[in-house]
Amino acid sequence: MISRRDFLQVSMAASAMLGASGFGNWARLAAQQKLTQDQLLDFDTFGNVSLIHVTDIHAQLKPIYFREPEINLGVGSAKGQVPHVTGADFRKMYGIEDGSASAYALSYNDFTSLAQGYGKVGGLDRVATVINSIRAARPDALLLDGGDTWHGSYTCYHTEGQDMVNVMNVLKPDAMTFHWEFTLGGDRVRELVQDLPFAALGANIFDAEWDEPAEDFAPYKMFERGGVKIAVIGQAFPYMPIANPRWMFPEYSFGIRDERMQEVVDEVKAEGAELVVLLSHNGFDVDKKMASRVKGLDVILSGHTHDALPEPVLVGETIIIASGSNGKFVSRIDLDVRDGRMMGFRHKLIPIFSDVIESDKEVAAVIDAQRAPYEDAMSEVIGQTDSLLYRRGNFNGTWDDLICDALLSEREADIAMSPGVRWGPSILPGQDITREDIWNVTSMTYGQAYRSEMTGEFINVILEDVADNLFNSDPYYQQGGDMVRIGGMGYRIDINKPQGERISEMTLLKTGERIDPAKSYVVAGWASVNEGTEGPQIWDVVENHIRKQGTVTVAPNNSVTVVGA
Repeated sequence: MISRRDFLQVSMAASAMLGASGFGNWARLAAQQKLTQDQLLDFDTFGNVSLIHVTDIHAQLKPIYFREPEINLGVGSAKGQVPHVTGADFRKMYGIEDGSASAYALSYNDFTSLAQGYGKVGGLDRVATVINSIRAARPDALLLDGGDTWHGSYTCYHTEGQDMVNVMNVLKPDAMTFHWEFTLGGDRVRELVQDLPFAALGANIFDAEWDEPAEDFAPYKMFERGGVKIAVIGQAFPYMPIANPRWMFPEYSFGIRDERMQEVVDEVKAEGAELVVLLSHNGFDVDKKMASRVKGLDVILSGHTHDALPEPVLVGETIIIASGSNGKFVSRIDLDVRDGRMMGFRHKLIPIFSDVIESDKEVAAVIDAQRAPYEDAMSEVIGQTDSLLYRRGNFNGTWDDLICDALLSEREADIAMSPGVRWGPSILPGQDITREDIWNVTSMTYGQAYRSEMTGEFINVILEDVADNLFNSDPYYQQGGDMVRIGGMGYRIDINKPQGERISEMTLLKTGERIDPAKSYVVAGWASVNEGTEGPQIWDVVENHIRKQGTVTVAPNNSVTVVGA
């Protein structure tokens, strides 16, 4: 990653491109706390092509609070590079004033107090307003959805993704790719994809039986915009059968498939593509490595890891854009493409401050219609919180600590495990916790809360396996997510050790005794990828726990000691 002050100079020297970011303007305005919608959307239209990028919405239709991660560690060559920079270091890197709206949008410090001042973010009716504004300036702009759209809420679960399809159809994307969508099941995904009025892309989605590209998903789509032939290539999440239940979509296989990607790039170039855009759900570090290995990618629109970066990252002549999650940001990228070459670009990461950006009435009406049958159930107050509830970060998040507490109590377990997923809004201290809030952090199609016995040795194997997914120095072996959250047990992790040597000092918290490799412990968890897992649904477990507590307080979690960060 290059520094902001070197960005223009290096991009010109490396590839004769003119690059610029619109971040600085709204950052200065935000520091004055005088943001208006016009200022947020201000952009000097540039070149002849515009791309609009949204990703990882996770079915959040309404404005929410969303805290960015406190800990996002990089290993190997990624150490100290974005997106593995947080908090004060992140703000210093981008010149963000403490206490500003940009600090609130892009970092975690003082989140509660800043949230009370700046309000909620997101809401697809506000996203629609931003998209419409860009289209007013550039009518043929391409709107591209990076996936994780049909997953993550009460209504999305109960409609099997139909609520999100209906709303996104009003926004009129030109293409999308996929990840969590496949946990609706292969049959349901095909049913939805067949009726989409836009392209469903995945060059790396293969027929598992024949090991050839799946017919249900096009590898790419060609567009002509601004007199430029543009190829948009889709890359679905590569590790679907590992990170999610293979039995839900056995007919498909995935993978990174570098060679396949190069073949597709070469194919679209042969068809006359002057601009090649990768709509990716690889994750940011994987996209960086792919950009270094696959030649001919001009723009990568990155998804999956939920990173929000106010400026692009350059790898060779490829620019990589990260647009956050949960409907919190929209990216606009304007490009000057001439003589079959990208000559320059301008970029702006637009934060969706829901108190600043007006609601689009048409989209708001569609959203309300999708939610109406479920409003009474969703809005029921289950309890209150004295703590800030958030998810994100390599290790502890208070939402997952609360979920682990519920598993320990309701399932009468020694140890609890909660998956290190990144989706889910935040809740401020003093707020009610509604049923919808619980579903926003637990909704999935395999949410059974299991209870089983595991030996200390097996628990260690689980932790080592997940740690290698997260901290392998080769991005192509990082299979998504953060560290599994643990309740009732502490441990030490050295992130720079090889697999099998990272985890030590596993301790049962209720006794203070070291975990015995040969002894069995009662473990409760959820989101098992194994078919036939039995147990109550996790949202019911958490709801029962919160009802008994009335007001929940999540104590600071210091049970994980991290070495090598």
